Amino acid sequence: MHHYQRVTPDIVDALKNIVGERHVLFNDEEKLKQYSHDEVAEIKYHSMPEVVVKPNSTKEISAIMKLANRELIPVTPQGARSGLSGGGVPAMGGILVSLERMNRILEIDRVNMMAVTEPGIITNDFSSAVQKEGLFFAGYPMSLLTCYLGGNVAENAGGGKAIKYGATSRYIIGLEVVMPSGEVAFFGGKRVKDVTGYNMVQLMVGSEGTLGIFTKIIVKLIPLPKAKIDMMVLFEDLQTAIDMVPKIMTDVGIIPTGIEFMDRLTLETSCNHLGQSLEQYKNAGAVLIIEVDGNDEEQILNDCLDIGDLCTEKGALDAYVAQTPADQEKIWAVRRNAAEAFKAISPRQTLEDIVVPMSKIPQVLPILEKLSQKYDLFIPCYGHAGDGNLHATVVKNPSHTEAQWQDLLPKVLTDLYSEIYTLGGTISGEHGIGNKRKQYLPLVLGETEIESMKSIKKALDPNNILNPGKIFDIE
Repeated sequence: MHHYQRVTPDIVDALKNIVGERHVLFNDEEKLKQYSHDEVAEIKYHSMPEVVVKPNSTKEISAIMKLANRELIPVTPQGARSGLSGGGVPAMGGILVSLERMNRILEIDRVNMMAVTEPGIITNDFSSAVQKEGLFFAGYPMSLLTCYLGGNVAENAGGGKAIKYGATSRYIIGLEVVMPSGEVAFFGGKRVKDVTGYNMVQLMVGSEGTLGIFTKIIVKLIPLPKAKIDMMVLFEDLQTAIDMVPKIMTDVGIIPTGIEFMDRLTLETSCNHLGQSLEQYKNAGAVLIIEVDGNDEEQILNDCLDIGDLCTEKGALDAYVAQTPADQEKIWAVRRNAAEAFKAISPRQTLEDIVVPMSKIPQVLPILEKLSQKYDLFIPCYGHAGDGNLHATVVKNPSHTEAQWQDLLPKVLTDLYSEIYTLGGTISGEHGIGNKRKQYLPLVLGETEIESMKSIKKALDPNNILNPGKIFDIE
């Protein structure tokens, strides 16, 4: 087991010399507490940093890491705290490096259709800036209004557009990284093709801050689609809706930008949270939200009509087409606010991130229904149905005691993950492992796979000081 050193007043003084006194938080529990958690509600996954440092450059982060490596003090990089796995939580205390000040877009290169940015830029701000240049960042996460781009890269975030455009990793082609030793490496660059050695960029993407701290990110952009149309299709029951997802692509031959799914409980909860009327959904047991984009609005409309005809033929109750921004926002607001709506009515819950091959999506719902009955819990479901990534939310039964909830939850998750694995699925599609899911990793990965990952971690971070306690434990 690693024996870490505590942060002493001398270490704090050294950190102040690196970043300036006003950018170091120490001995202030109230201010430090906000850095002790992300969006995971369970207190057991929260952990207080000993000191928070807010650097403003690669040079400063390099100096921090060299100090920490020399003194054997754990370091946790943190973004906007919008994560859902505890990935940015300082599990071992020590130094928390907040990237909030490194929020600049350094370059928008229209000729190469690329941008260079720092990790602390809010993803929505970055997306808006490149759109003004007629370009598009397609690695769109659902939480883009709050999350940092660096966090999206660290978790390889997906989102509502992944079915057509893929997750964040497809668009990251270069990274400046401060390694655990404090040395600075630059992997990749503004090159569409590059097989010069190992693909270190893609190793770093999704590594959850355990292998290095990103200080510059090169993002590949694409031309901004000229038009998009959204649809909301209502179904009488869950299974009919989810059965439609693979058919839309295989039977119509159209790959939508996104297909989102909500069951009745999610729909009601989100609408009530937003103060929206449920009148138009009164007979719906589930809905699909479908987005189609492109450069020819007439062709997009025809695609939507074809999708609507197929859905109606296969049992849809109704299909609404939203062409104006106001109508589109009304549809998407219901889906975007689902997680917040459930938190508002029941803080004792866990938002899961299961993912299966697209063809297996229809087999997921019976699993959730079986587990709901077995454990007498609610498991509403919504998510990115088009890419097989469903957010099954295990919600505490109000009649259960806290002790019952704590006893049942690991059993529910073990059963859920085991069943999803038999479908060719796994335990996280975009939220990551962090400290929330690491105990379940052996359910879906063998010893050889896990040991291979540990070997990489040990080679790059022999003192195990960078974000320790995440993904797996290093003895």
